[in-house]
Amino acid sequence: MPTKITVIYDNPTDPDAFEAGYADGQVDLASALPGLQSIETSKVWPKEDGSPTPAYRTIDLYFPDYATASAAVSTEQAGALFPSIFGLATGGVRILFSEVEVAVTF
Repeated sequence: MPTKITVIYDNPTDPDAFEAGYADGQVDLASALPGLQSIETSKVWPKEDGSPTPAYRTIDLYFPDYATASAAVSTEQAGALFPSIFGLATGGVRILFSEVEVAVTF
């Protein structure tokens, strides 16, 4: 079954520093993972009432199956990516492996 790894960045302590570090190669590092089929990045919209968002950014990394995703995170490329993720995640981070059950494009 298709598998995705989702990186959920919580609200950073310094958004400007986060954005500078993020723009400085985070997506390039993620794109280098072997077996990666596609990548999707998102920035969470600010809340209209000004209260903090439940998360700041997400990255979804899509793989053909769980075995390929698992193998990718033990590579040299992952050895460059994950320290970068944790270094940016001053507000916290969650990383999920998920089975993609339904994917529909309209």
